[in-house]
Amino acid sequence: MAGTKIDLRRGRYRARLAEGPGDLARAQALRGLAFHRDGPDADAFDAVCHHVLVEDMTTGAVVCCFRLMPLAGGAEIDRSYSAQFYELSALSAFEGPMVEMGRFCIHPDWHDPDILRVAWGAMTAYVDAQGVELLFGCASFAGTDAREYYDAFAVLKARHLAPRRWLPRVKAPSVFRFAERLRRKPDRKMAMLRMPPLLKTYLTMGGWVSDHAVVDAQMNTLHVFTGVEIAAIPPARKRLLRAVAG
Repeated sequence: MAGTKIDLRRGRYRARLAEGPGDLARAQALRGLAFHRDGPDADAFDAVCHHVLVEDMTTGAVVCCFRLMPLAGGAEIDRSYSAQFYELSALSAFEGPMVEMGRFCIHPDWHDPDILRVAWGAMTAYVDAQGVELLFGCASFAGTDAREYYDAFAVLKARHLAPRRWLPRVKAPSVFRFAERLRRKPDRKMAMLRMPPLLKTYLTMGGWVSDHAVVDAQMNTLHVFTGVEIAAIPPARKRLLRAVAG
């Protein structure tokens, strides 16, 4: 990511790339808080990712963070965090630049929707600067009881499954095969209430998901693989994102 600079200021918030171990430690501390860990959240992928912080400029507090792993193309997909949980050989044929976004979190005491807008503005600036053609990652539901999210999973099955040519296959030992198991007409209002905000944002950009959710006991989540092909984002949505990013 040499030469890329993110320094986005909107209202009281600023998004920027982490600079050095001190910033990384602040991101890991926020992740630990958001993911209910006993201490900072850290793993081996941190060393090979770039990290984005969203700060409240009035106090300097980190209110949101996420990390980015750029890949030259699908041939590198097995390097990704997601590849631990999903069999992604179909995506090895994807030729354009990719980036995996991971460990996205917002401080649990902050509920300002502008935080999410600034975070996605920073992501948009990065995607445009790097010529990224596929944005992907794992979008998580809190807890591991799939029954709480049946309506949300039914909507994903009905409207948002990955194209067959890119469809992730099962790899994790514990999964909920919602596309295979659910036979219900979803309550769309309930589905949207239960859908994680990050995943909803992916879907408004034309994002697609795996046909199963991984039961991740270590993180106490259910997550789905999520991809957004940049060329397929609706033009109106692109204009909104670039207005924030610009």
